[in-house]
Amino acid sequence: MDRRDFILSSLSAAALLPVAAAGVRAGGPAAVVKPRRLAPGSTVGLVNPAGATFVAADVEIVEETLRALGLVPVRGAHVLDRYGYLAGRDEDRAADLNAMFARTEIDGVFAIRGGWGCARILPLLDYDTIARNPKVLMGYSDITALLLAVYARSGLVTFHGPDGISTWNAFSTGYFRRVVMEAGTPTMENPKAKGDNLAQTRDRTAAIRGGRARGRLAGGNLSVLAGLCGSPYLPSWEGTILFLEDVDEDIYRVDRMLTTLRLAGVFGGVRGVVFGKCTRCGPGERYGSLTFGEVLGDHLAPLGVPCYEGAMIGHVADKFTVPLGVEAEIDADAGTIRLLEAAVR
Repeated sequence: MDRRDFILSSLSAAALLPVAAAGVRAGGPAAVVKPRRLAPGSTVGLVNPAGATFVAADVEIVEETLRALGLVPVRGAHVLDRYGYLAGRDEDRAADLNAMFARTEIDGVFAIRGGWGCARILPLLDYDTIARNPKVLMGYSDITALLLAVYARSGLVTFHGPDGISTWNAFSTGYFRRVVMEAGTPTMENPKAKGDNLAQTRDRTAAIRGGRARGRLAGGNLSVLAGLCGSPYLPSWEGTILFLEDVDEDIYRVDRMLTTLRLAGVFGGVRGVVFGKCTRCGPGERYGSLTFGEVLGDHLAPLGVPCYEGAMIGHVADKFTVPLGVEAEIDADAGTIRLLEAAVR
């Protein structure tokens, strides 16, 4: 059973859980709430809401990374639990997340890794407590489910950026510091290095439809987002800049998931779209496949709004930290995202 099968089968089971979990509101997000910025000495709670961590040293590496950032890590009670491929039972993973938001001495909450499992715990989260205790919540990939649900249900700005076990290189760390620790409003732009070549060959962006657009950023992993369509854990897409990314998907699967977003009305109110990286997304063994660019063009060009692909968002070493719920402007021709307001207080 692969990641797509996990998503489909487990979401069906999760749908049977009661939707009337604490704090679930109808009608989309409350007013946007910004968490306090992290600073040297801030305490960060570590949670494992999705896939299991099989090697204890991985958690130690995450703790060393946070200390190098000047932050103080605190482990959740269940970060090294395991239930099959999950990092413990649903109720225990949810309990760790709820506890970190309830604890007044915790300033931020970071996921150690992604994998699969966040959607299973969405009905078990205490969104009222989260709303009363706004904190930085960050991760990517499967953590998309948490980022979207928390933003939709509490109004809290969340952060699609490195998780604990990510590569914290100068590029990724730089954007994290500017957005989360310095309350900056950077322009997010891909590296321009040419290396020994006469022209840039890596990390190029490409406009699908040119122009500039402004709106609130929202999005994340494509397969996770598509799996949540029809659930009460997605925000309104009206007036948003939608950003997407994915990994290890055959092109026909990308086509299918973008079709799901279109049929679910996700594209209806967007003002612009940024597709980051689709890492290792090829045609597979299928004869006569559409190209990745053709699939994006089929779905995004008809929207009539600025769109581009190739941004440093996704399963890559160099990552932007992208806040959900914050006003931004994209320039599809230049391939940039400019924050128009700080994401933290």
